[in-house]
Amino acid sequence: MKRRVICQWLGAALLAAPASTIAQTERPMRVAWVSVDQAGAKSPVFAAFRAGLAQLGYLEGKTLVLDTWWGDGSAERLVAQRADILRSQPDVIVAQGGVALGPMLDAGVTRPLVFSMSGDPVLAKIVAAYGKPGGNRTGITLFASELIGKRMALLKEIVPAMRSIAVIGNPQHPGAPREIEAARIAAARLGLAQRYFPSQTQAELDGILADITRHRFDAILVLSDGFALNQAQRIAEFSLREKVPVVAGWATFAQRGNLMAYGPEFEDVHRRLASYVDRIRKGARPGDLPIEQPTKFELVINLKTARAMGITIPQSLLLRADEVIQ
Repeated sequence: MKRRVICQWLGAALLAAPASTIAQTERPMRVAWVSVDQAGAKSPVFAAFRAGLAQLGYLEGKTLVLDTWWGDGSAERLVAQRADILRSQPDVIVAQGGVALGPMLDAGVTRPLVFSMSGDPVLAKIVAAYGKPGGNRTGITLFASELIGKRMALLKEIVPAMRSIAVIGNPQHPGAPREIEAARIAAARLGLAQRYFPSQTQAELDGILADITRHRFDAILVLSDGFALNQAQRIAEFSLREKVPVVAGWATFAQRGNLMAYGPEFEDVHRRLASYVDRIRKGARPGDLPIEQPTKFELVINLKTARAMGITIPQSLLLRADEVIQ
């Protein structure tokens, strides 16, 4: 009887205890963060993800073990680390970007896998459907071809004399045909001549930039993906030298010297990844958690670049910008 009374008392006490108190009695959750970024670099998206976990009540060293795996700009380095990542026995693997996701998929990872990626995960055959991904994968896609027209219109607002635009994009990017068509429609609506330049290697990009100079395009639209992001600074250097303004979809492009970016707010996307990890920790199956798309967007203008190119940014546009780089 005493044993039964004690058990009943303990059960009632656990039911009444705060969730944080119960969590402290459990094994800490181990999360592997996998990114192609440079190790030791101050990654704002990793900081956002970490902050998201903290906001949900996870305490590193107590209820959370957060391992980081960096590619230092190379997917091959992540491939070399795969065995170590799996040996660490993470409860959840978080892959930041398609370049980091690829090695995990190739390894046939069966542990819960949460990702962010620039392309369409259904077209890439990473998940079965947005509403019910299936299997062990879920996450957030940055894919938003509907924003391409907005980017062109913003650039036209800055450069009203613009008559032609070169569109640079990776033809292997999941969803590329939709992006190319969106660019074609937007250009036609704005009365712009446009040409699509497929690029997925450094050599191809070099040839494209030479063609853009030769054919005297007035502006460049970059379709954002991992390859383009890695080339952002090179494109910015070309843009400044030839005085050809560039618009892209991610803030990093403008932060690395290109004129303007309009698209998903990266930090918000990666902060939201924490909620996936939390729900999986609490028993949800990854394949039952719908793929999300961006809900917050930001306009970033590099005023320093504009001045160097002799471009005057309308005051009305500067007031609408979320970030102005001086």
